[in-house]
Parts: sequence; structure tokens; C-alpha cells
Amino acid sequence: MQRRHFVHTLGALATLPWADSLLAASASQPAPAAQPFDHAKLKGHARWLSERPYQTRSRRLPAAVEALDWDRYQSIRFRPERALWRDEGLRFQAQFFHLGLFFKSPVRIHEVVDGQAREIAYRASMFDHRQSGLDPAALPGDLGFAGFRLNFHTDLERDVCAFLGASYFRAVGGQWQYGLSARGLAIDTAMPYPEEFPDFTAFWLERPDPQSSTVVVHALLDSPSIAGAYRLRITPGDTLVMDVDASLYPRKTIERLGIAPLTSMYQVGENDRRMGYDWRPEIHDSDGLALWTGAGEWIWRPLTNPRQLAFNAFQDRQPRGFGLLQRDRNFENYQDDGVFYERRPSLWVEPRGDWGDGSVQLVEIPTVDETFDNIVAFWNPRRKPQAGEELLYSYRLHWGTHPPVQPPLARCVATRTGLGGVVGRPRQYFSWRFAVDFTGGDLSLLGRNANVKAVVTPSRGRVEIVSARPLHSIGGYRAMFDLVPPEDTEPITIRLYLEHAGQPLTETWLYQWSPPPMTERKLY
Repeated sequence: MQRRHFVHTLGALATLPWADSLLAASASQPAPAAQPFDHAKLKGHARWLSERPYQTRSRRLPAAVEALDWDRYQSIRFRPERALWRDEGLRFQAQFFHLGLFFKSPVRIHEVVDGQAREIAYRASMFDHRQSGLDPAALPGDLGFAGFRLNFHTDLERDVCAFLGASYFRAVGGQWQYGLSARGLAIDTAMPYPEEFPDFTAFWLERPDPQSSTVVVHALLDSPSIAGAYRLRITPGDTLVMDVDASLYPRKTIERLGIAPLTSMYQVGENDRRMGYDWRPEIHDSDGLALWTGAGEWIWRPLTNPRQLAFNAFQDRQPRGFGLLQRDRNFENYQDDGVFYERRPSLWVEPRGDWGDGSVQLVEIPTVDETFDNIVAFWNPRRKPQAGEELLYSYRLHWGTHPPVQPPLARCVATRTGLGGVVGRPRQYFSWRFAVDFTGGDLSLLGRNANVKAVVTPSRGRVEIVSARPLHSIGGYRAMFDLVPPEDTEPITIRLYLEHAGQPLTETWLYQWSPPPMTERKLY
């Protein structure tokens, strides 16, 4: 996960009547007076900011903070008794992250009460530094925070969401397990030049009503290409829900804008064992991209860990939803009792309003281990944003075990691959076998003699040995086929669904497979 340095527009912000608290120079000075705040003002400021040249706000951290390694940084603990709203009798509390390690850009954090915003000043005494080697007395009074996390009254020892680094944030559902992340915005992902990572540079946390189970967070986003204002209404639950309103103001034409970007990890799974050197059978935060198109089609695209970067765009108009899901919930398939991949949340994006024409784009990046986020998915509008425009996007994020909507047809629950051919017969040529399992929908209504067909359509190559038969162990069906590839290694896209009497029984399984080089096509 790449990070960017903090942006600074001190002169620009100082002209705004409510910006004083954002620009408090030192926590050792008296706290600035509260200033009027509402989301309309934040939108106006983001637009105003976009009309000025981007200015990088970077500040060198103290040497001791810069030198923190992973273990020493992780040892820094926020003191729970210093949490925001600790003594207010509310259902939420907020705790703050210390700067250091990957997180070198301070963000300003404010509390909003009755339409008045006041900055929360950094104090070294808010943190327990004893295991880190840092001397709190030597830290500057204006060091600032790296981000924040929210705790809910049902379990104040564990946080329900966190905002930390660039525009990244993540949340948990009823499994209380972090996994994939979301971002405020993606710019020029998988282009032939470096990606741009916008930053959330300031946050405003509205004090919720005592009986409210929803908290509102506002954020200012800035980067060389764009400025933006965000409002997130966060409601914890077995599925945590975030209602997001994004107002975006480009400084220039953006080649590839990513709305509602999701970031995850896929190293190895039952369908792709290219990096299967580990003792654990599967290692991934998500195992597939789910799409519910504007036309009503449900698509399941299993993820892969490709040999080289893979980019796919799924054209659509007015998408009904998309998300990176973790469908496999069986511990036996992971065997990791430390990080619990079977508990990782799925994340579903529910567009609100008019999203027009565009595509859901999927980027898969080669990775050698689980420490790198190598999967990105987002909505890309067909029309490129232009300088001076206002772009308004609203959507709902669902973090939990299952997305809020399911296909009415049977859904894919497993994809397995391996060498093709007929067991017991010498292989005369190379082929690759695909075994795809479906369950749910109307499959349980089919009689033993039902004529179920697997409809397989590859973009290249030859399909053979096609079958579809009941799989009683899951109460569903298994489709199997072999694909004989051409001699090159160019990716092949495969579409599959099951049908009966001319009617589809399943969602569309969509897969991209890259044949191995000729030197690796062993027939055994």
C-alpha cells in the first residue's frame, strides 16, 4: 500500500473564516476559538482550493519518530481514558493514531458541536510511549495525529472503523475482523506512469446525540489533480454501513478517475496456486469481484495473482452494485488461526443517484506474499473529469460477511483449476481444467434427470470435455471443462453459466486465465 506525503495549503486556508482551527500552529498555544462549520462550507472550500495551484505541505518528523520500526510503532498505545467523548455518555468514542512508520503526514482533527468546530490538539500525554523508545518530553507540542479510529459502546476495547494513511479507511462487521480497505479516491491506477494518491488532510467529527447509533465524519481531500469534500454517516452493526457523499473538484483533466475504490489482497487460492509455496492452503482477504449490472446481470469474477499486472474493465450504465467479497468462510480452507482469513469482511458498493456510463475496473498486481495489497476495484466514469467541474457521487458501503443483496440465481462458491485430459489416458497435448461449483437459486428444484447444460464461451482457444452434474455435498451443481490454449501466453477470458430448458440457472462466472509458456506446459 503506497502512501503520500501530507499536503499543505496554509496561505489558502487562512483566508477562510472557519479555517483558524484547521491551522492551529502549535498545540502548546491556546486552542483556537470554535468556528462555524457545516458541510456546505467544506464543499465551498474544496472548490476554492481546486482553483488554486496545489501546494505540498510536508514537514520533517523528529528523527526519533522517523526511525520507528514496525514493532516500536505498534507499541505506541493511545490511552483510552483520553478518548474523545469518553465521559459524554455517548455510544461512540474516538481514539487517535500516532505519527510514524508509514504515516508521516499529520492530519487535523476537529470536533463539531452544534455547528461549531474546534480542533483537537495533540498532546504527547495522550499516548503510552514506554515500549517505543520515544521520550514524550522531547516530542514537539504540534506533532499532530496520523488518523483516528471509532469505538462503539457494545465493545469499547475494539474499534469498528479506522481512517489512517492517504485516503484509506476500513471497517468491521459482526466478525470484528479487519481485512480489505476503501479509499476516498483513486487517480490513474494501473497507468504507465505513477499513480496519484490523494490525502484526507483534515477531519471533522460531529458529536452524535446520546441515543444515536450513527456518527457523521467530514473530510477534506486534496492532491495535485483534485480537491474534494466528503461526508460519511457511519452506522455499526453486524453489517457496518457507511453512507458516503463525495463532492469533487478537479484541477485538471484526469485520465482515470476511480470512484469508491476498494483495495484488497489475494496471494493464493483454490483457483490460482502460482504463489502456493506456503503451508496454508489459501491466503486472501477477498476471493472475487461481484457485479450487479445496470441491465440486471449478476457476474462473479474470481480473483487471481497474475504473472504480470492484469487490468479489466466491465462496461456498464447505472451499475446497481459491485464489491470485493470473501465468499469462502470455511476455516479448513485457510488453516490460519492467527489472522483468520475466513472472517475477513466483504465490501459492497451500492451506488446512489445517477452514475451514468462507465465501467467497473479491476486491477490485479503480482504479489509474492500477503503483506502487499495487490487488488484494486473502482468505478470509472466514461467521461474524463475536467478542470473547474463539480462531480457529485453518493454511495453506500456495506462491510460484513454477506452483501445486502444476493443473486436470485445460483451463485458460484468455488473455482478450481488444474491439468486437463482424461485420467488413465496418455495426454497428447496441453489443456487446463476448470471445475466451478454453484449452489442456491432453483438448483434444489431440479430432478435427477434434468438436462442441465454448461454454456462455456472462451475468447480464444478450444473447449472440450464439458459437463454439468449434481454435487450433492453442497446441494448444488459442478460444471467442468477443459480449455486447450493457443501457443502464446496472452490472457483468455472465459464466460460460463448453467442453463435448463433455455433458462439461466446461475450467475455468470467470468474468468481470465493466462496460459503458461510452452516450456512450462508439462503433460506428466
